[in-house]
Amino acid sequence: MRKKLGQIDWRSPQILLLLMAAAMPLSFSTWSALINNFAVERAAFTGAEIGILQSLREIPGFLAFAVVFLLFLFREQVLAILALLMLGIGTAIAGAFPTVLGLYVTTAIMSIGFHYFETVQQSLALQWGPKAETPVLLGRLIVVGSFASLAAYALIWAMLKLGGLDMEIVYLAGGGATVAIAVFAWAAYPRFEGEHAQHKKMVLRKRYWLYYALTFMSGARRQIFLIFAGLMMVEKLGFDAAAISMLFLVNYGFNVLFAAKIGKLIGKWGERKALVFEYVGLIFVFTAYAFVENQWAAASLYVIDHFFFALAIAIKSYFHKIADPRDIAATAGVGFTINHIAAVVIPAAFGFVWLVWPGAVFLAGTGMAACSLVLALNVPRNPEPGSEVMVGRIPARVAPAE
Repeated sequence: MRKKLGQIDWRSPQILLLLMAAAMPLSFSTWSALINNFAVERAAFTGAEIGILQSLREIPGFLAFAVVFLLFLFREQVLAILALLMLGIGTAIAGAFPTVLGLYVTTAIMSIGFHYFETVQQSLALQWGPKAETPVLLGRLIVVGSFASLAAYALIWAMLKLGGLDMEIVYLAGGGATVAIAVFAWAAYPRFEGEHAQHKKMVLRKRYWLYYALTFMSGARRQIFLIFAGLMMVEKLGFDAAAISMLFLVNYGFNVLFAAKIGKLIGKWGERKALVFEYVGLIFVFTAYAFVENQWAAASLYVIDHFFFALAIAIKSYFHKIADPRDIAATAGVGFTINHIAAVVIPAAFGFVWLVWPGAVFLAGTGMAACSLVLALNVPRNPEPGSEVMVGRIPARVAPAE
């Protein structure tokens, strides 16, 4: 009989997902917080080497579709734990190799673990919960991950500023914490089986075309937020590192307080209404980015922009409702790859646009949000297999998937 904590079965699949969601940011936040300083101070990186390192970091995300082939060797639960181990090990040893080649190799190890864990986590979250509860579970995963990120940043600051520890020790601590949790998850939890066996091959289906399009556009606008919104505030409005760090803390704090509620709201509203609300809001946010001149206004836009990340849960929930249950693992990998196409193209291409007029980058984001709004209006109010879109429906032989 399983042990219980109150009324919560701590050995349930959902608790395992939450535990792993907490483990991931302990490493990734450590790596992200230290990498620029460590690369410059210990390995004498210039902008060229950092650019190569960041591009190298994105390649495993672009190749996330390959995760489906690993299902021939591992169960998804085992693959998730192994990916966490890679993430933790890559982070823990980063400080031990302060050279160009050393950081490239440890970054590759870390990134493979990070991207493959994210892919499998999404797949398991869709398989291990009822469709009606998907937005709530995904919201809780965001809450737990955000709380772990806040804790990681606080501990990093304390170890560096109060403890006077070297960055090498901080890397080891952050990565080691993830490794410890992964080992615990391996030893303490039984191997859970999904209700439906997953396809172990690439799956691209015409009837999922709207999900693919929404995923691509989501990845494109995410790059504008991650790269150019922050650059605008530093370069144009003079935000210092402390101010940017505070914005990150506010954003993560917002997730801790409201992401689960947003998940419940999506469950109540439905995916169509949530996505329409998101993209209408983004049209105003990106347009305002192009012309903002005030620091407080820019900071407010940044926080509002981050709020819309949580609403992206609706894309995953929409897919869960229309998907053949056996397609989930394979499509999670394909979706992650589609999302990262933009990560490969946009930073370099829009970087040249930035040199001419930074506002044009954000107006391009406005155009992306408008395209996404059109796509969102094509989501049915009650999506299901055979009713994936309102316009452009593929005549379906929906079941069974091969």
